[in-house]
Amino acid sequence: MSDKGLGKRGIWIGVAVIVLILLSGALYTVEYNDYEIVKQFGKVVRVKEEPGLYLKAPFIQNTQAIYKGNRIYDIPASDVITKDKKSMIADDYVIWVVKEPVLYYQTLGAVSARAEERIDAAVYNATKNIISSMTQDEVIAARGIELTNLITAESNSDISSYGIEIRTAEIKALDLPDDNKSAVYERMISERQNIAAEYKARGNSEAQKIRNEADKQVTITLAEAEKTAEKTMAEGEAEYMRILSEAYNNPDKAEFYSYTRSLDAVKKALDGEDKTLMLDKDSELAKILYGID
Repeated sequence: MSDKGLGKRGIWIGVAVIVLILLSGALYTVEYNDYEIVKQFGKVVRVKEEPGLYLKAPFIQNTQAIYKGNRIYDIPASDVITKDKKSMIADDYVIWVVKEPVLYYQTLGAVSARAEERIDAAVYNATKNIISSMTQDEVIAARGIELTNLITAESNSDISSYGIEIRTAEIKALDLPDDNKSAVYERMISERQNIAAEYKARGNSEAQKIRNEADKQVTITLAEAEKTAEKTMAEGEAEYMRILSEAYNNPDKAEFYSYTRSLDAVKKALDGEDKTLMLDKDSELAKILYGID
């Protein structure tokens, strides 16, 4: 190959290298779950968040990726004081995201360590303010979703100017200092025992009322039953006497009745081992036995 041909070939190779350099500097990729900010002389000119391949001005523009998914930050435990001057230890964790990448870059340089410093201060202040407005008993009663919502809302009011949002600021552990635990637990046990004793006393009182009412109803029912029984017996006796009166309402029937009654008396008197029967000679039974008219 001639020197002229070699020269042309070298030129084309040089041009290709320059084009490759320009393309490599002009192309950038946006990854899934990232923001990609395009900067020109340190100033953000645009933001891309849809995954794909994009163009930028080579050499004068550069890009920076910012993760836009959830991030977890574990905040060191800290002492807080309740409204009634009781010391407690709060151990929080935070889930946060970048919501405004431009503001995040402008205020924090898109550095997560700087963001966590601001989050740490905001969540600590929010936790301290919320707990200091409540008594220890109120704090214990509100722990969980209620306390989490209060701390999250107040934390966001301090952190929103940095382009980030706290999804949740949750107390994963809320404990008492070791020297206070025994006294608090004893007080809580005593309070629960007092509540249990009150419930038991109320139950006993209600049970006694029920027993008294039941006894009263039993007494009334028995009295009414006895009254009814006595009335029925009296009516039966009266009916019996009326029937007897009708049955023996003439001398012949009366005499027959006396006769049968006398025989019944004799039968009853002769029942048993002693067979001796002593009668007055003028008695009706003696007259019957001896045939005296």
